[in-house]
Amino acid sequence: MAKLGFLPAPLFLLLCATFGAILSANSPNISTDQAALLALKSHITHDPHNLLATNWSTSASVCDWIGVACGSRHHRVTYLNLSGMNLTGTINPYLGNLSFLAWLDISNNSFHGALPLELAHLHRLKYLNFDLTENQISGGIPNSLYKCKELWYLSMCNNSLEGSMPMEIGNLTMLKYLYLGYNNLKGHIPSGILDNLTKLLGLDLQQNQISGKIPSNISRCKELRYLSLNNNYLEGSIPMEIGNLTMLEFLRLRHNNLIGSVPSSIFNISSLQQIGLGFNTLFGYLTSNMFDYLPRLVYLDLTECQFSGRIPKSLFKCKELEYLFLSGNHLEGTVPLEITNLTSLKYFFIADNNLSGQIPSSICNLGSLTAVCLNQNSLEGKIPECIGNLSSSLLVINLEENNFHGKLPENFAETCTLQSFRINNNQVEGPLPQSLSNCKDLNFLDVGNNYLKDTFPNWLGNLDQLQVLSLRSNRFYGKVDSSNVTVSFIRLRVIDLSHNNFSDYLSTKFFENLHAIKEGYEKIGKPKYMIEFANDGIWYYIPGLSFATKGLEMEFHSILTFWTAIDLSNNQFLGEIPKTLGELHSLIGLNLSHNCLTGSIPSSLGDLSKLESLDLSSNKLQGRIPTELNNMGFLEVLNLSYNDLKGPIPQGKQFDTFTSDSYIGNLGLCGLLLSKSCDNDEETPTKVDPDDDGLNWKFSILMGYGCGLVLGLSMGYMVFTAGKPWWFIRMFERVQQRFVKR
Repeated sequence: MAKLGFLPAPLFLLLCATFGAILSANSPNISTDQAALLALKSHITHDPHNLLATNWSTSASVCDWIGVACGSRHHRVTYLNLSGMNLTGTINPYLGNLSFLAWLDISNNSFHGALPLELAHLHRLKYLNFDLTENQISGGIPNSLYKCKELWYLSMCNNSLEGSMPMEIGNLTMLKYLYLGYNNLKGHIPSGILDNLTKLLGLDLQQNQISGKIPSNISRCKELRYLSLNNNYLEGSIPMEIGNLTMLEFLRLRHNNLIGSVPSSIFNISSLQQIGLGFNTLFGYLTSNMFDYLPRLVYLDLTECQFSGRIPKSLFKCKELEYLFLSGNHLEGTVPLEITNLTSLKYFFIADNNLSGQIPSSICNLGSLTAVCLNQNSLEGKIPECIGNLSSSLLVINLEENNFHGKLPENFAETCTLQSFRINNNQVEGPLPQSLSNCKDLNFLDVGNNYLKDTFPNWLGNLDQLQVLSLRSNRFYGKVDSSNVTVSFIRLRVIDLSHNNFSDYLSTKFFENLHAIKEGYEKIGKPKYMIEFANDGIWYYIPGLSFATKGLEMEFHSILTFWTAIDLSNNQFLGEIPKTLGELHSLIGLNLSHNCLTGSIPSSLGDLSKLESLDLSSNKLQGRIPTELNNMGFLEVLNLSYNDLKGPIPQGKQFDTFTSDSYIGNLGLCGLLLSKSCDNDEETPTKVDPDDDGLNWKFSILMGYGCGLVLGLSMGYMVFTAGKPWWFIRMFERVQQRFVKR
């Protein structure tokens, strides 16, 4: 037999070709990569921009496909980036066949389902980003993923990952960035993994359900620059060893259960740009020199801790500071004049402390200010007139619950950008400055509980973004209308004009223009809270309003976008209740009590099918209670007391849930709840819907003359007998629950 070395040339070449074909058929190559990517494409159920549908085709080289790149040496797929394509689908297991893949980014899409175990085959993988804003990758983190020993970037934020952090994550000794925030991870942070992750630069576990203590061996990550553990259930004290992370730039521990004092060594890390410790049970005394060594500090949040002392003057050496949140502590003293040193300051929050004195007028030199919240202190004096000049940059001004007096600034700039203005619960006087009409983006205005004296500011109707308006408990007077106004309050959802001196008839046109209440919450979309501003992933909600109910006042700390309410109580309104109120189909609360209203209760109010609270007490209303009110399927509170109503109380549905307190002071009413029984001819109430001109308007005025005495007596009785307004609390909670279910 001839030796192989002496085979004839043609036979030798044939054997080589055959052997090469066998190797090619069984070894991964570019065809394998193409098949894997086409399999991934087949699992894409929605490609809105047709990026893969038209481009990923066998008519072109796979290396030329969108989002794909190949290595020059082996001509294999090494890079796959589908980020931000708005794709929907699942992650196909064949993706694990891309054996030369080093970079994988499918962030900001709508992938769902579990991660395939085959990803562990990607041994060359160095960068993995599943940071999915809209996606819902579920299940646990597959342990097999940690076989990718060369991985240096791992991001799986904004998903639905569950379970605990696997110990095997410590096998990724090359890892520099580990981002697992905004998931459902539970359990403790395994201290063992930090022993091996010594190259770590960024660690993000925020917005999970992680408990236990912060491991003290975090100090082994000597190169760590970014540490975010916000919004978890971490407990215990902040380990002193964090002070050894001398390269740390971002420290975020907000919204946990941390207790104790803050290690002083943290304030010696000169590289720190952000310190977020708010919403913990931390305490201590803010010393005058504690910020001497933080020249690069941009962001400081110590909100709602228990820090005491004065605002440290060393803080005003931090010339790059933009965000200062010190609200909800026990700070005292005055607002330091040195505040003017912070020329880059945007957000200045020192609310809910024990500060006194005046606002230094030099604050107006801070042209970068975006939000100022000094509310709930003991500040006094006049509001600096120059605040109006800042309105070209300010979005939020909150000065409520202080002791300010004098007039409001009258010089709001023509380029005013103000969105929220709160000055309620002070002692300011004079008219409401008409220059506020320059603030075209204003959506929240609360000047309640002051000494303002003016006619109804109908010019506010031209602010087409205005959603919440409270003028309660002032000295406003005259007629409420929207005449001579172009826009006429089309977005207004919450209106509180109570406890003023408004008079005359209720304007039909005013209610007709309330389109935001007419259209219904179905068009609003998913219920959410009104947002005052957002910053660095943190949302700040507009604080709620105070509502007076049965002589008592309740504070709601946030306002949902679907919350709609009208409170015109405790004024001197005359005439009949406009039938057009029945067109405000999304209205949840209506209070017209303690006025001089006459005529019948319009049956059109029965069209307010979302109404939770209706108070028409202490007026001079006549006639029967319309049976149409039984259509209010969510009505929790009804108060018709102290009127001149007569006839039987309707039965069934919501009326079976009300007590006799809803009807006292109406001598002509009869029914099961009252001591007076109905005659046979009164047992079946009839529908009453009188025409607007069915009662002579002069007679209506005469009927209203006696309101003053009745109002005075009934208000005193109501306050004395009301007790805790449990019914209003139940009503508000019920509204919340109803929309959560939706």
